[in-house]
Amino acid sequence: MKTFLMLHGINHNMFGKRDPKQYGTTTLEEIDGELKELAKELGVKVVSFQTNSEGDMCDRIHQAYKDNVDGVMLNAGAWTHYSYGIRDALAILTVPVVELHMSNIHAREEFRHKSVFAEIILGQISGFGVDSYLLALRAAVSASGSSK
Repeated sequence: MKTFLMLHGINHNMFGKRDPKQYGTTTLEEIDGELKELAKELGVKVVSFQTNSEGDMCDRIHQAYKDNVDGVMLNAGAWTHYSYGIRDALAILTVPVVELHMSNIHAREEFRHKSVFAEIILGQISGFGVDSYLLALRAAVSASGSSK
């Protein structure tokens, strides 16, 4: 069975409490639950990981490479706009990487408009709330080709 890694970035453990206007009231656990339900429908597996540590995020990306995952979905939060360390870790991957954001980062503060990952990822989905996660999984599965 194909395996996809969902990487949740900094402060995402506070979804449901943090800025409901931008992120709604859905918790990270609820998002992961919805991803697992969709994965089941698609006949794939999703493994989720959240950290507030940039080094731990890089280590998990390195492990994804070693584990030969079939695709990665990434909501790096604020790291999207400045973490060249995470960018370099992602560049090691040879599978589809889909960046996602719950809010429309292009309709927010200027500093959020640029993704340092943009040049090395398959694509970006933003502005659809929790559905951004589900769309990202569909995109990653589609880009990964036929089932194992």
